[in-house]
Amino acid sequence: MNTPKTSKINSLLSMIPSGIVLTSAWLAQQGYSLELQKQYRKSRWFRTIGTGAMVRWDDDVDYLGAVYALQAHLGMTLHPGAKTALSLQGKSHYLGLAEKSVMLFGSPADKPPLWFVKQEWEKQVNFKLSGFLPAELGLVDIEHRGFSVKVSGPTRAVMECLYLSPGEQPLLEVYELMEGLNNLRPTSVQKLLEECTSVKVKRLFMYLADKAGHDWFNYLKKERIDLGKGKRAIVDNGIYIPKYQIIVPKELESIR
Repeated sequence: MNTPKTSKINSLLSMIPSGIVLTSAWLAQQGYSLELQKQYRKSRWFRTIGTGAMVRWDDDVDYLGAVYALQAHLGMTLHPGAKTALSLQGKSHYLGLAEKSVMLFGSPADKPPLWFVKQEWEKQVNFKLSGFLPAELGLVDIEHRGFSVKVSGPTRAVMECLYLSPGEQPLLEVYELMEGLNNLRPTSVQKLLEECTSVKVKRLFMYLADKAGHDWFNYLKKERIDLGKGKRAIVDNGIYIPKYQIIVPKELESIR
């Protein structure tokens, strides 16, 4: 016959998927006190990976297992974005992307906890905290090792790439990504463009989508998208595009 403590740990293990991080705060909310958590670690049910976080004793946990905890347990907006999100959805393989590092986007208030930052994950994790898009808009769920995490959908991911451009993300590469997005829903694109607060991102997105000649671009209500006023130099010594009032790299404009 199971003792209450054995029954409680069995209940926990059956409730959580393998491969994820568990936060002490979330466990406490579920009725597992800090003292009980300590006993579980002592009994080798779990092992700590930093203050306030633990994993099953013999679990192999990757960075997405930690992102799951940030989203599901801590209610944070941090999510795989930009090229990382596209790669997770199989939409950037033709770029030859060898993902040695990944990019997480999130709201300015969502500073990642120290246990996440200090942990040596299988890939280098970079962060970009910005409010240029609403936190929950344009995200999709992907399945990974028996659990799901929210990542940027294709439209949001490209906009995040453009947010990083040109300093952290080559524009030529973003154009290649844009060329592959021929099945976007105009209504979803419209919403993101209307809610985006970055004029640079909106102008570049419109320019690249126009250049790629996607059918969905023709269905956008362009008069409802605020592109701001005045010229914007994306790069020095580039070519000026009057339609979108931006200066872009010569090699990008030369593509036909």
